[in-house]
Amino acid sequence: MSDRSLADLAEKMRDIDFTMLSTRTAGGAIGARPMSNNREVDYDGDSYYFTYDDALMVADIQADRHVGLGFQGKSGMIRQRPFFVAVEGVATLVHDQGRFAEHWSKDLDRWFPQGIDMPGLVMIHVHAERVHYWDGEDEGEIRVKMAAA
Repeated sequence: MSDRSLADLAEKMRDIDFTMLSTRTAGGAIGARPMSNNREVDYDGDSYYFTYDDALMVADIQADRHVGLGFQGKSGMIRQRPFFVAVEGVATLVHDQGRFAEHWSKDLDRWFPQGIDMPGLVMIHVHAERVHYWDGEDEGEIRVKMAAA
């Protein structure tokens, strides 16, 4: 087991744009869907995703805030090998346009043409509690401190 830091993982995650966001559905199954992390590369245990307030994943999060994130990228400069990150965290639904603006990127206009003024827009803030990584030669786990309330 390695003892990499969250900053080390952030560097390896720099070019990973999509994650699979998993929730527990009303029927008890696991629901997963791809979400863009908007290339926020200074990963500190917090991730932000935009969706519509009437999306099924929003209802899932309202019922159970515990979520999972799965990332896959490449590791190594010369000998490329798969790099995986699995995050267990707690999601919060954010409806504050000021917070939207902090995490907005122009690429989001494709899905939300009115930008942060889009009716029904919600931001999902996932705070990691545990991060597990594996790159074929190295693996480990990082426990993330809870954010101050």
